[in-house]
Amino acid sequence: MAASGAYPGTAFKILLSCPDGLPRSRVSVKFGRSFDRIPHPDAALEESISEVWDQSLQRNPYLYSGTKFRYGGNALHYKDDSDHDLEYCVSLHLGLTDYRTFVGTNLNPLWEFFLVPSEDDSVHCQHLSDALGNGAIVETSDKKIIVLQRSYNVADYPGYYVFPGGHSEPQEIGIMGHQTDEEDFASLTERVSQEMFDGVIREVVEETGVPASSLTDPVFIGVSRREVNVRPTAFFFTKCNIDSSGVSELYSRAQDGYESTKLYTVSVEELQGMRQRMPGCHNGGIALYELMRNAAKKSEDVIDE
Repeated sequence: MAASGAYPGTAFKILLSCPDGLPRSRVSVKFGRSFDRIPHPDAALEESISEVWDQSLQRNPYLYSGTKFRYGGNALHYKDDSDHDLEYCVSLHLGLTDYRTFVGTNLNPLWEFFLVPSEDDSVHCQHLSDALGNGAIVETSDKKIIVLQRSYNVADYPGYYVFPGGHSEPQEIGIMGHQTDEEDFASLTERVSQEMFDGVIREVVEETGVPASSLTDPVFIGVSRREVNVRPTAFFFTKCNIDSSGVSELYSRAQDGYESTKLYTVSVEELQGMRQRMPGCHNGGIALYELMRNAAKKSEDVIDE
């Protein structure tokens, strides 16, 4: 599924949709070197990664090249639930990358030259960092959706509307690189899987001031990618037991004014009006949310019948 918007950078592609909203028990991770970025054979193009990073550092000396998870694709599988019905589960394929490589490939003015002509998305983007972002569709107790307006201080989409989010962090679970001496690899992948869910809640708390205790366990609704820079983002849905005015008050005390400058709590209809000023990956988040809402409505209609 793909769609485009009225402003540059608003176009997106849905890489994975999970309209049922998958809980943690139905999302796993396949983690390893095989999902890391493959260097491009063009040496000059590879050299441009350092050049772009150095230029970015000159503009913002506080940039830090932290380790990130790299999106390498996904797979669906089925398992029996407690009632012996088949339910689908998702495995996210993740490698490692870092912020420097992300800036030097995905945010490089030459980013399109890193792409490989292929219908297979993992091959198409194999030379890009593809650091996996995360985003949260947060519904307040009075059925409004939280949206942030990005600061004009940031380099990526200043002034645009976004959902709370950022990245899950390998460092949070002690991963700085691939660990070949890991005794219990199953334990490692379990920690990575858990960080996918913990990371998005952490971002919501940090960016909005809403306490984690007020949020329901997030469910995974899919992965979207903006067409410009082909940046992938995993989206989750969570409910907050605080109303929109309470959320706005918490944000006014918590926000630092760097990444975002304003918080909005909007209806689903108002959200549609913001689409032309949303980065493509977050526009994709709206599409994933709509698919979830439509699936829930169909389920309700079946029950009513």
